[in-house]
Amino acid sequence: MVIQANMSPDGIVNVWEGTADIFNKYNLPITKQSLEALVKGEDLHSLLKELNDAVGSSTLTCVEGG
Repeated sequence: MVIQANMSPDGIVNVWEGTADIFNKYNLPITKQSLEALVKGEDLHSLLKELNDAVGSSTLTCVEGG
Protein backbone atom coordinates (compact mmCIF):
# COMPACT_ATOMS: atom_id res chain seq x y z
CA MET A 1 0.00 0.00 0.00
CA VAL A 2 1.23 3.47 -0.88
CA ILE A 3 0.74 6.23 1.68
CA GLN A 4 -1.40 8.91 0.03
CA ALA A 5 -2.37 12.52 0.72
CA ASN A 6 -5.94 11.58 1.67
CA MET A 7 -4.71 9.45 4.58
CA SER A 8 -4.46 10.76 8.14
CA PRO A 9 -1.36 10.73 10.35
CA ASP A 10 -3.40 8.78 12.93
CA GLY A 11 -4.25 6.04 10.45
CA ILE A 12 -0.72 5.90 9.06
CA VAL A 13 0.91 5.60 12.50
CA ASN A 14 -1.60 2.89 13.47
CA VAL A 15 -0.39 0.77 10.53
CA TRP A 16 3.27 1.84 10.44
CA GLU A 17 4.39 2.82 13.96
CA GLY A 18 7.84 3.88 12.76
CA THR A 19 6.35 6.80 10.83
CA ALA A 20 5.63 8.75 14.04
CA ASP A 21 9.20 10.10 14.03
CA ILE A 22 8.68 11.54 10.55
CA PHE A 23 5.53 13.36 11.66
CA ASN A 24 7.48 14.75 14.62
CA LYS A 25 10.23 15.93 12.26
CA TYR A 26 7.63 17.89 10.26
CA ASN A 27 5.97 19.16 13.47
CA LEU A 28 2.69 17.51 12.49
CA PRO A 29 0.17 16.29 15.06
CA ILE A 30 -1.01 12.68 14.99
CA THR A 31 -4.57 13.60 14.06
CA LYS A 32 -7.43 12.21 12.00
CA GLN A 33 -7.21 15.10 9.50
CA SER A 34 -5.85 14.14 6.09
CA LEU A 35 -2.28 14.94 5.15
CA GLU A 36 -3.53 17.17 2.32
CA ALA A 37 -5.48 19.25 4.87
CA LEU A 38 -2.40 19.65 7.07
CA VAL A 39 0.42 20.12 4.53
CA LYS A 40 0.51 21.91 1.18
CA GLY A 41 2.59 22.00 -1.99
CA GLU A 42 6.16 20.76 -2.09
CA ASP A 43 6.13 20.02 1.65
CA LEU A 44 3.33 17.50 1.07
CA HIS A 45 5.26 15.88 -1.77
CA SER A 46 8.41 15.65 0.38
CA LEU A 47 6.49 14.24 3.33
CA LEU A 48 4.79 11.57 1.21
CA LYS A 49 8.11 10.56 -0.35
CA GLU A 50 9.78 10.27 3.05
CA LEU A 51 6.88 8.30 4.54
CA ASN A 52 6.74 5.88 1.61
CA ASP A 53 10.52 5.46 1.61
CA ALA A 54 10.38 4.65 5.33
CA VAL A 55 7.77 1.91 4.86
CA GLY A 56 9.35 0.58 1.66
CA SER A 57 6.39 1.42 -0.54
CA SER A 58 6.14 3.11 -3.91
CA THR A 59 3.93 3.14 -6.96
CA LEU A 60 6.38 0.63 -8.44
CA THR A 61 5.85 -1.88 -5.61
CA CYS A 62 2.06 -1.59 -5.47
CA VAL A 63 -0.74 -2.26 -7.89
CA GLU A 64 -4.00 -0.35 -8.09
CA GLY A 65 -6.67 -1.83 -5.87
CA GLY A 66 -4.24 -4.02 -4.00
